[in-house]
Amino acid sequence: MRETRLADDVGASEAGRAPGRVRSAVLGYLALTKPRVVELLLVTTIPAMLLADRGQVDLVLILNTLFGGMLAAGGANALNCVADADIDKVMKRTARRPLARSTVPRSHALVFGLALSVGSFFWLWWTTNLLSAHLAAATIAFYVLVYTLLLKRRTSQNVVWGGAAGCMPVMIGWSAVTGTIGWQALAMFAIIFFWTPPHTWALAMKYKEDYRAAGVPMLPVVATERQVTKQVVIYTWLTVAATLALVPAAGWLYASVAALAGAWFLTLAHRLHAGVLRGDPVKPLRLFLQSNNYLAAVFVALAVDSVIPLPTLF
Repeated sequence: MRETRLADDVGASEAGRAPGRVRSAVLGYLALTKPRVVELLLVTTIPAMLLADRGQVDLVLILNTLFGGMLAAGGANALNCVADADIDKVMKRTARRPLARSTVPRSHALVFGLALSVGSFFWLWWTTNLLSAHLAAATIAFYVLVYTLLLKRRTSQNVVWGGAAGCMPVMIGWSAVTGTIGWQALAMFAIIFFWTPPHTWALAMKYKEDYRAAGVPMLPVVATERQVTKQVVIYTWLTVAATLALVPAAGWLYASVAALAGAWFLTLAHRLHAGVLRGDPVKPLRLFLQSNNYLAAVFVALAVDSVIPLPTLF
């Protein structure tokens, strides 16, 4: 009788733990995709599609492209987690990632990342066109093979060139609508390309000891704060210039937001550099957080300008 009750208690305990394990596994696989990164990438895709099909909104095409882009970004991020599992355990900022905590087996994460990547190719091919599918596949390959495996641990310019992968969603969105790559897509690519270094270096300044411990030569690890903030200012100017280069394709609303938001972003970058020159305590996290708001403001303005029939400036 006592043994029966004990067996029942053990069985009930195991049954109670099962949902918790399932939930933990689901959350682990979701974390591998880095949802916040995926969200930012997809936010830039929609304005690119709306600009490409100015005045028209093909909701089905947008949703299909976003889903394919979500699969591609999630697959690339999962494969990045597999490749960086060793350094994620060392860095405090990434110590809670699934592979660092062993909540997801590394082999399972690899299969998961590959499945999402292959799925994104065939989804985009089926629902949009072959060019978009190839661009997505090239983005995944570049992010994993070139940035993660080749550049990240070897050069302080890793995020400059590796950041090109984060620029590709606008190209995919534009090509999904037009089947081509226009100069407007290249201009949007340039905006994100030049925005990535100041955005990432600001975060790396905050966590440079993490990167140093992991042996990742991010610019703030190998250069002085004065040198880093000077580069931040230069790339911020290039970012704002790239947004203004897109003005001929947009209307006055986008032009106004790009100019005002650009002035604000430049002010933040110059204040960070000036503070370093004065010897003030460095607080780069504000620039990192506000850089997200800046990019969102520019692309939301572009989306609204593309949908509402406002007069263009040229």
